[in-house]
Amino acid sequence: MATPRDESSLSKLLSGNPRALGGSLDQLLPDFLRAVRSHLGMDVAFLSEFTDGQRVFRHVDSSLENQPVKVGGADPLEASYCQRVVDGRLPELIQDATAVPAAMELPVTRALPVGAHLSVPIKLKDGSVYGTFCCFSFTPDLSLNQRDLGMMRVFADLAADVIERNLEKGKQRDEKAKRIQSVISGDGLSIVYQPIINVAQDKVVGFESLTRFSATPLRGPDVWFNEAASVGMGAQLEMRAVELAMAALDSLPQDVYLSFNVSPEALINGDLRRVLEGMPLERLVLEITEHATIDEYSELTNALAPLRTQGLRLAVDDAGAGFASFRHILRLQPDIIKLDMSLTRDIDTDAARRALASALIRFAHETGSKIVAEGVETASELRVLRSLGVNKAQGYFLGRPAPLANALQSSQATRN
Repeated sequence: MATPRDESSLSKLLSGNPRALGGSLDQLLPDFLRAVRSHLGMDVAFLSEFTDGQRVFRHVDSSLENQPVKVGGADPLEASYCQRVVDGRLPELIQDATAVPAAMELPVTRALPVGAHLSVPIKLKDGSVYGTFCCFSFTPDLSLNQRDLGMMRVFADLAADVIERNLEKGKQRDEKAKRIQSVISGDGLSIVYQPIINVAQDKVVGFESLTRFSATPLRGPDVWFNEAASVGMGAQLEMRAVELAMAALDSLPQDVYLSFNVSPEALINGDLRRVLEGMPLERLVLEITEHATIDEYSELTNALAPLRTQGLRLAVDDAGAGFASFRHILRLQPDIIKLDMSLTRDIDTDAARRALASALIRFAHETGSKIVAEGVETASELRVLRSLGVNKAQGYFLGRPAPLANALQSSQATRN
């Protein structure tokens, strides 16, 4: 029985721009299937993968409400049309399965039933067969011809290209995950501490813990944390850094606090609360950075509430670096506002920086928050900050980040 051809879907498919069908790589294959099945007027189209002796259906398209093939389903490869097409026991084009003795040997031919069938292998660049692209109808179709089979091969080539890219993405993801796991379980991650000074009293009041990476490839902490987040391991890496940082508490004087950074996600999902269980929260300051994206402040404040009730203080980091920090300040009502180095740098010679810093300092005084100036690098910058009412600061002028023993020794020597 002849079937009508849907030329509009086919023309889009073969327009020379596969992405004309729209969407991401994951969306392209279903779009391809739909276009080809619709063009041929077949009942079912699917893309299968051969793995561990099974034919696994990765993508399926059908015009039927109760389609017989389901995504994720599998059956023995040897009992399939697909295997027999690949090894040559069945032809790629079958107009009428009942007229092909080798097809009638397969129970599925009568069970579905299979009337017409087209199948072509999907071959990767290394020559291996990934699986097959198949279309079938429940009734014979004597109008199917070599041109239709050629179009199926075009699809198979396009599908192979998309699959190769997805496989490469998966390989890269696996490599990233392995790299992150190596850092978490090994010694590629360490903590340094930068003193926070009460300059009015010339006294160390806190240390900010900062993560450093010695693992290869050598690169900045932001790159490591972003890569971990991209493979769903961001919270694991963050919690490992927090655990290492907390080890310093026993060595710090009781009146010295420890600050650390975590993402809002680690707070909301409960990871941080579990890691901090039993810790002296009154000696800890949690910093939320300007760069943190917060979609729902209510979720974050709810997660913070029990920790703050037990004494944990909250700081908004990088204040003045961008609009997000101001939004964080207004919505989170932090105990501490940390002036970003973009404000403190050259504040002694830049009237605009002084004006913005003064506004934040006045805001903090009005709302009961404390100010810590970051990135102080010169005596002149510190002098101007003190004249504006800032008594707590950190930066290279006051102390560089260092391993705990060195940081304690250096800060003690500086104070004496």
